[in-house]
Amino acid sequence: MNKQALIEQLREEIIQRKQVEETLKDRLDFEALLSELSARFVVVSPEDVDQEIEQALKQILDFFQVERCGLGWADKDSWKFVHGVQSQEVPPMPINRRMPASMFPWVYKKIVERHEAVIFESLRELPAEASTDKQSYEAMGTQACLNLPVFHSRSYVYCLILHSVRSERNWPEGYIPQLRVLGEILVNALERSRSAEELNKRLREIEALKHKLETENIYLQEEVKSLAEHSEIVGQSSAIKKVLAQAQQVAQTDSTVLLLGETGTGKELMARIIHNLSRRKDRPLVTVNTASLPPTLIESELFGREKGAYTGAATRQIGRFELANGSSLFLDEIGELAPELQVKLLRVLQEGRFERLGSPKSIQSNVRIIAATNRDLEEAVQQGKFREDLYYRLAVFPIHIPPLRERTEDISPMVEFFVREFAEKMGKRIRNIPRKAIEDLRRYPWPGNVRELRNVIERAVIVSSGDTLNIELPQRNKGKTSRITTLKEAEHDHITEVLKKTGWRIKGPGGAAELLGLKPSNLYATMSRLGIPTKRQKDTILT
Repeated sequence: MNKQALIEQLREEIIQRKQVEETLKDRLDFEALLSELSARFVVVSPEDVDQEIEQALKQILDFFQVERCGLGWADKDSWKFVHGVQSQEVPPMPINRRMPASMFPWVYKKIVERHEAVIFESLRELPAEASTDKQSYEAMGTQACLNLPVFHSRSYVYCLILHSVRSERNWPEGYIPQLRVLGEILVNALERSRSAEELNKRLREIEALKHKLETENIYLQEEVKSLAEHSEIVGQSSAIKKVLAQAQQVAQTDSTVLLLGETGTGKELMARIIHNLSRRKDRPLVTVNTASLPPTLIESELFGREKGAYTGAATRQIGRFELANGSSLFLDEIGELAPELQVKLLRVLQEGRFERLGSPKSIQSNVRIIAATNRDLEEAVQQGKFREDLYYRLAVFPIHIPPLRERTEDISPMVEFFVREFAEKMGKRIRNIPRKAIEDLRRYPWPGNVRELRNVIERAVIVSSGDTLNIELPQRNKGKTSRITTLKEAEHDHITEVLKKTGWRIKGPGGAAELLGLKPSNLYATMSRLGIPTKRQKDTILT
């Protein structure tokens, strides 16, 4: 062998050795990449899966020196790329956009129906029956493609996809099994993430339903307790018969009802009767006293709140309107509702929509409103204290419940009913009710109406030792008129009395807020609502 031939042989051996070394290095690099990604996706959190998949696709793109790399998904009639990366100046894959199977019918059949890989180094390799597929690839600028099905079920297939855009290229068969494993790693991580996300969504829904059921259960227990205490309207007077007839007329409709009457006449009981006669009776009646809380808390009670909506809102809370969806909502003391809430209530009555505090999302609610007040709302409208448009929305079907002094013929059957109720609870046997006692009860003006009568009879049963009822009427102050004090006036007088005792000091130990069991901020809000000045305001007025 001459010297020149020996040199050529050595050169070929060196080139072959270099190629083997490069191939071995590439294989080792790819195995290292596979190991790294496998370890990374074992511990990846569901929140980071999408970002990690894109990073892994970028590493695959760089390793194979292609222009596009993606993770695709196909079902019975369409394709979708769920993740994808591309090199600079190359049109991207249409991520999360469904494409009809008709764009790649030949590829679709091989991938989805046969679960076979689609690999071509040049568009010239595609058969004649893949002409539509070839046109779609040309439109995307793809010259060579590797499309591996890596996971499939009865309804869908995941694929790992590599596109060469700038040139035709060879796809080494030795990498295909590892690529398939790599694709399975990505898909498994994605499926675990989707399953965890779906599980968390279901858990949140269950927790919300649990909270709603617990809240509904509270109202249901309150309704059962109320119905046990007031199982029926007692009385045969023409006045009460008229009220019951009106309640029966309106019950089967969804019209708004406004119950009018003095304190203690049984407005809440009448609201329950209307609800129980309605088509909504299978769901509990939801009640809220609009005068019992300051405006800020009433708003969250009515419409709900999101976590962090205001200081102290540590949890999400559904409101009474949301809770009463499909049922009836009883708004007691509606005449005490703050002006700013009157506007919001009017909007709900007009549109049937509202927003929780701290949320821009509107909620639709199908609620039947039953409102009640002991105030003269028409007078309040004339004085500018109650919105005229809200009044007409509420007063669709007004029912006036007469005071007890206007239906004294009902007192005798009421007394008998209350005596049976309390005697049974207390284990007593009371058989005689003196006629004189009934006559005295009929002459009494009953400023507290049925509620006051019930309390008087309860006390009478307690103090009666034999089988005869011993009734003591409340002591009337002859020097004063029998005008009924409203809840707002009583609240005003009580807070003013406490403020006088504390020298008008609100905060701190022994302050008015502590004595009343309120937060200082709530007391300030209540004072503002009732028109009670603070010490500084009072001193300013006096000077």
